[in-house]
Amino acid sequence: MTIEEGLRLMAGVVLLLALGLAHYVSPNWLWLAGFVAINQIQSAFTGWCPAMAILRKLGFKESTTCAV
Repeated sequence: MTIEEGLRLMAGVVLLLALGLAHYVSPNWLWLAGFVAINQIQSAFTGWCPAMAILRKLGFKESTTCAV
């Protein structure tokens, strides 16, 4: 699995977790979903996400595809 795939997986899992916690525990968990969304937006513009460093240390590989 590549870092990009891992980032999408991590974001999806955290968003589903935040929505579940907001429904069953407290609506304040929606702040976590908002944080993930803002992080995805800034990542689209900068190409950098804090989770990338974590995934690299966990052994995820860089993408080798070339967009031409």
